[in-house]
Amino acid sequence: MTIRESSDDDIARAYPPRSVDSHKGENGVVLVVGGGWLYHGAPLLTALAAMRTGVDLAYVAVPEKIATALRAYTPSLIVIPLPDLKLTTKNAYRLRSLIPNVGAAAIGPGMTVDNPKGLLTLITILNEKNIPLVIDASALIPDILPRIKGKRCVITPHAGEFRRMFGIELGKEVEERASKVSQVAREHGITILLKGHIDVISDGEEVVVNRTGNPAMTVGGTGDILCGITSALIAKGSPPFEAAVAAARINGLVGEETYQDLGFHITPEDVINRIPSVLKRFDRIV
Repeated sequence: MTIRESSDDDIARAYPPRSVDSHKGENGVVLVVGGGWLYHGAPLLTALAAMRTGVDLAYVAVPEKIATALRAYTPSLIVIPLPDLKLTTKNAYRLRSLIPNVGAAAIGPGMTVDNPKGLLTLITILNEKNIPLVIDASALIPDILPRIKGKRCVITPHAGEFRRMFGIELGKEVEERASKVSQVAREHGITILLKGHIDVISDGEEVVVNRTGNPAMTVGGTGDILCGITSALIAKGSPPFEAAVAAARINGLVGEETYQDLGFHITPEDVINRIPSVLKRFDRIV
């Protein structure tokens, strides 16, 4: 197994140029499904990170009880209210008739899952529409594995979520983690972005480690930001593996820049607002 390090070339490859005559919607449209009575900010951070990564539109489907708060926070997002506080089958079917034409869907940030059936129904609906998926947080449960096998899908677990999904304990050594992540990714035909001090990304064929980032990024919300960046790059047309590698590097570089300015006193909003500073040098017009 060959392991390589992420580089800025990965960002350049996954971040496409923009056509001089492009119009709204051609540079990426993302749907975020998440939120609950407690973690209302997570889907907001994911969607805002996608916007700062350069998508044209971001839809956020959240429980109706928090929809007004998200709308009041910013006019930049399109908020879709759902009737139940949890992701129920009812909510999944409601979304089926409301899902716009999107290039990627992020599922899980801040989400409260009523039972696996609602989540499985939503994944099935998105699969039917051939929408690539980025799955995070509470949506990372073993029940989803048959539904995402062989699909254009990135999952973004930390070590605990990886253990919950696959029943595998990850060691601390990078080589051991890389071997286990690669094996599982190959078995299920998906891309895995294992978050950690050193990120490990694999699609079962290639393995990349990413060492960008710093301890300031323990602040809550940086995982939601990573989910948003990954979704944005896929929505722009990047293959899931390339998007995951680039997103991990971008997220870490943004965290490093934010730390240089603010030290250990950062908020996730600080990180989101510095995404353009990192990505601007990769902007191209054709």
